[in-house]
Amino acid sequence: MIGINDAFSTSYAQARRKFLEAAAAAGMAIRSHEHPLKGRDGETLATDVALAGSPDARHLLIVSSACHGVEGFCGSGVQVFAAHDAEWQAKARDAGVAVLYVHALNPHGFSWLRRVTHENVDLNRNFQDFSKPLPVNEAYASLHPLLLPDTWPPTPENDAAVGAWIGAHGMLAFQAAVTMGQHAFADGLFFGGTAPTWNNGTVRRILREHAQAAKRIAWIDLHTGLGPNGVGERICACRDEPAALARARAWWGGNGATPVTSIYDGSSTSAQLTGLMWASVYEECPQAEYTGIALEYGTVPVPEVIGSLRGDHWLHQHPDAPAELQAQIKQRVLNAFYTDTDTWRGQIISQARQALFQAVDGLTA
Repeated sequence: MIGINDAFSTSYAQARRKFLEAAAAAGMAIRSHEHPLKGRDGETLATDVALAGSPDARHLLIVSSACHGVEGFCGSGVQVFAAHDAEWQAKARDAGVAVLYVHALNPHGFSWLRRVTHENVDLNRNFQDFSKPLPVNEAYASLHPLLLPDTWPPTPENDAAVGAWIGAHGMLAFQAAVTMGQHAFADGLFFGGTAPTWNNGTVRRILREHAQAAKRIAWIDLHTGLGPNGVGERICACRDEPAALARARAWWGGNGATPVTSIYDGSSTSAQLTGLMWASVYEECPQAEYTGIALEYGTVPVPEVIGSLRGDHWLHQHPDAPAELQAQIKQRVLNAFYTDTDTWRGQIISQARQALFQAVDGLTA
């Protein structure tokens, strides 16, 4: 067993090393998908996959981190801890459940302290059918010039204009407009892209390589940035189907856990989204019954999260900004998606561990 704090890292490179060492020590089969670019410190970037259990297992649990790059500081810690957790490994092994750990779905964002991919794409808005017309987000179009002003920090006039928009439409409408995804502004926030990203193709390749034998698949995708600090909201990550939501709520909603919410019925803190990553399971693994959740840990209030992302996108447009301002912006992004306290890390591990055990029970029920 590893100490909770020791499972977490202060850089992508350290997180990758800890994960690979833990997976190797646990005897997992490891496969690395190397990213075409290097990291912030010149390090190799990769989405690393480790399989515990039989490649032919009928029951498969996927545990993934860093779909949104910088959120990987949380998700990687969960994966590293799980790889050292003998009781958890015995639970899955004795139940005949194979566990596929997908570390750093977006390694570039993880390394560079960005939420998006190297193409400035939100990976969890990128799983669209690009042969068809893409969703139009008219509300975001009206906000885009306000969200990315010419100077940073924003001027009082810019703050007033954003405040006026919120005053006219409400904070929930503001959150939805900004976060639901858009495909018209390539330099903007929550850009879903106009074609599949490298990461999109990697996710599909992983599913084709490791999930074709499974008859039942569960997926826990680890996220941060929404909700009360340290609370892991369990958001149903399935199609808008009553049976799938019922399974998710039966598996993950008991024993004192936070209720499983849905973006479709308004119970989630998340806006209703399209182009979500888990949709790839239905396309790549049609032979399997699928049930999943996004485990979304709270950090800071939503306005601060959006503010941090506005600064990060502004910085991406202004790479010659003063070093002090760059450091302030990056620290604000990190603070928005990772709470650097022992209490928060303990909450993350305890809730994730519960969800892992519940997933095995659900898959084998």
